[in-house]
Amino acid sequence: MQFSTRAERIDPFYVMEVAKAAQAKAQELANTDSPMIFLNIGEPDFTAPPLVQEAAARAIHNGTTQYTPALGLPELRERISAWYAQRFGVEVPARRIIITAGASAALQLACLATINAGDEILMPDPSYPCNRHFVSAAEGTAVMVPTTAAERYQLSADKVQAHWGDKTRGVLLASPSNPTGTSIAPDELARIHDVVRAKGGLTIIDEIYLGLSHDEAFGHSALALGEDIISINSFSKYFNMTGWRLGWMVVPEAMVPVVERVAQNLFICASTIAQHAALACFEPESIAEYERRRAEFKARRDYFIPALEALGLPVPVKPDGAFYAWADCRGAADKLGVKGSWDFAYALMDRAHLAITPGRDFGSYETADFVRFSTANSMAQLQEAVARMQRLLA
Repeated sequence: MQFSTRAERIDPFYVMEVAKAAQAKAQELANTDSPMIFLNIGEPDFTAPPLVQEAAARAIHNGTTQYTPALGLPELRERISAWYAQRFGVEVPARRIIITAGASAALQLACLATINAGDEILMPDPSYPCNRHFVSAAEGTAVMVPTTAAERYQLSADKVQAHWGDKTRGVLLASPSNPTGTSIAPDELARIHDVVRAKGGLTIIDEIYLGLSHDEAFGHSALALGEDIISINSFSKYFNMTGWRLGWMVVPEAMVPVVERVAQNLFICASTIAQHAALACFEPESIAEYERRRAEFKARRDYFIPALEALGLPVPVKPDGAFYAWADCRGAADKLGVKGSWDFAYALMDRAHLAITPGRDFGSYETADFVRFSTANSMAQLQEAVARMQRLLA
């Protein structure tokens, strides 16, 4: 059977490949006193809070399960609009908000609606691997621009200017970022957008971790920069609804009918049950619970990163959001007699029964020296992971 060159261009999602190996190892260890600890996947250990679960059950019980408009439930779009005003002080009219089948669908729709064959999109290296594959699936090319710790592993206006070429269509950013948990400073983001705007390009920004910002200096939506920003968001991270597959995008008003037309054909609509459930995310009781959980994510970060550094796994830039630690594993790998983050990750899996993510997924610039730890697990699990690494790396 012949497959498309489009499919062949897309690399494996190594996070999931490592996860499969970790699950197999976990089965071997199921009845032992050292079960597998998973710090590899960026999925909150919290589930949707009670009001959200009840709203989903109510929708099913009442038979409110038919298709919604392709743009999403009008009342959900209104509630997201109100959340932007309350949380970020940004006025985002509901008519510019489109509900999608997760942030992945939003990114796919954004790329399909704006990228032509041969267009180039600038992205930081390292960055979330699926983002560059969405560009590739739209027949564009992701141009990975090396970034450093001094730049918070983010693009700068100067680098965007320097790497802009005849085929460049725009930039695809993430703030806070996966895998580093670092954000773009608001003034630098404004400068980046000024460069892109002056060139008639696109600024697409993944803000799915914005609700999990831990530093007031960075927790601002790019939507404050103007109506020409394309922002991607999700109910998966801050709202703890990963498997519900629900997200949204905010687009320029002229782009709404274009995305609507594509979404009608590709998706019809996002899950109706998930949309009705998500209405309850914005109830005061739910928001209070989400804020309690955000504080817990921060407490985990504040415990885990100093512990990593004491083990010889330095984190060059303290993450200001999300739930990741991007750690230099060279010294620790040497202690275990292995080279590179891939072998180091498998050594931890085999010897400490700890699953983490090697840097291979996230780009090519120095990523072989780094691993990503997810702190989306419980404090008890993080403490046990540290204890196991202490014994192994002593």
